[in-house]
Amino acid sequence: MPPRKILVVDDDTFILDALQELLNYSGYDVNTTPRGDEVLSKVEEYHPDLILLDIMLSGKDGRDICKLLKSNEQTRSIPVIMVSAHPSANEAINDVGADDIVSKPFDIHNLLEKIELQLSA
Repeated sequence: MPPRKILVVDDDTFILDALQELLNYSGYDVNTTPRGDEVLSKVEEYHPDLILLDIMLSGKDGRDICKLLKSNEQTRSIPVIMVSAHPSANEAINDVGADDIVSKPFDIHNLLEKIELQLSA
């Protein structure tokens, strides 16, 4: 079975690199982008099984991107895990249809559990 694909969207390149390394090591096929405006084209070309999406992106709000993904017939079923350091982010994910949230700084084991949970749903 081919590895599951995860698209990671975060404008912090350190976090992108760290997540790419961690997820590759955990057996996932990973694609990354620091730009919110590239998410839709990345989803079209890469066909991820799951998206890790930062809430606060430069120039774009991850919540708006999530709303867009969840309102589109082709992308609605892709699980989206929002990532945020913002304390009130938990309430925000319900409004945009995100499947889960991970707080920054995140616990690696917790993140991997949430990813597995979403991919096995």
